[in-house]
Amino acid sequence: MKHIAILGSTGSIGTQALDVIAANKDRYTITTLAAYKNEQLLAEQIEYFKPKIAVLIDKAAADRLTNRYHGNTKILTGEDGLLEAATFDQSDTVLTSLVGFAGLKPTVAAIKAKKNIALANKETLVAAGELVMSLAKEYNVSISPVDSEHSAVFQCLNGESKQQIQRIILTASGGPFREYTTEQMRMVSIEDCLKHPNWSMGRKITIDSATLANKGLEVIEAKWLFGVEYENIDVCVHPQSIIHSMVEFVDGSVMAQLGMPDMRIPIQYALTYPERISSDFPRLDLTTLSALTFVKPDTEKFPALKLAYSAGKQGGTMPCVYNAANEIGVYAFLNGEIGFLDIVKVIRYTMEKHTLITTPSLENIHAADAWARSIALQVITAIKEG
Repeated sequence: MKHIAILGSTGSIGTQALDVIAANKDRYTITTLAAYKNEQLLAEQIEYFKPKIAVLIDKAAADRLTNRYHGNTKILTGEDGLLEAATFDQSDTVLTSLVGFAGLKPTVAAIKAKKNIALANKETLVAAGELVMSLAKEYNVSISPVDSEHSAVFQCLNGESKQQIQRIILTASGGPFREYTTEQMRMVSIEDCLKHPNWSMGRKITIDSATLANKGLEVIEAKWLFGVEYENIDVCVHPQSIIHSMVEFVDGSVMAQLGMPDMRIPIQYALTYPERISSDFPRLDLTTLSALTFVKPDTEKFPALKLAYSAGKQGGTMPCVYNAANEIGVYAFLNGEIGFLDIVKVIRYTMEKHTLITTPSLENIHAADAWARSIALQVITAIKEG
């Protein structure tokens, strides 16, 4: 029996993880649940899974839940509550699926509390990959990837030597604007961006997929998860989203992991590894596929990917700055403050203004994140003022 804490339980990954756990109650028990402010859904999750601790980071939402809930689950709030949930002594595995940089601090706390990590918060490794992987080694905990692309690579490497990797090939659907011109993308609406062709995801990651910033974040995450250099990580646009990623070895062999575009598959694998268990998820029928196609990403049309490679190669605090500027840009777009193409302008300008710290501490990383958000907001103000 595994004892699971889920940070981000009301989001896309969190709710799908709970679906997996509900279907395998003999294998898992939920110890803690944490969310931002969706008290209605969290209340339903508490009723069904009966965790020891539940957290709503937003205090007003937590107060509303506390006033109407009279069960045995302890209701907490704020960052302190989140950290208590991440380090709860009865948990052995923490699924971190919070959105953005907010996932870093509780993930670090969970590692230091010797919890194994099922990682769905890629920003943790983007912002502080070297430090987080060093902590995982120091505290002897595992980090299992939940993202479909990194799960695919993880599965392809099962039983293989990392020293024999020639290339990691991350696949990308290309998003909804794969065949658009830059001029056409200039006019897209928020609703257009949220219509992902293959995957059902949260709003922020769906926008990241449309700009290819998400694939850039995944490149940086892959560098730390699998210990390869950026020159050995490629991105390939694969619109059908059937091959989730590939590994090329030094002898020329290429191994790929295929499956339906269903996040429950990598979530379940991360929770059950090294075991596989049966499921009733939809099966892939290759005979129904007319074609599997692959093209190089157009980094002139989607420069967020190129900027991510640049940030990763510069290292230090620059990936953190890239991530922070992207987060601010995406939410400004979702709030109707800037246009779709302005997101990349925010990232580029913020990176250009940053003074790199090559070997940052966690304190340096938090400071760089705050600095980048401040600069990004200034860029957004300038864009709005014309």
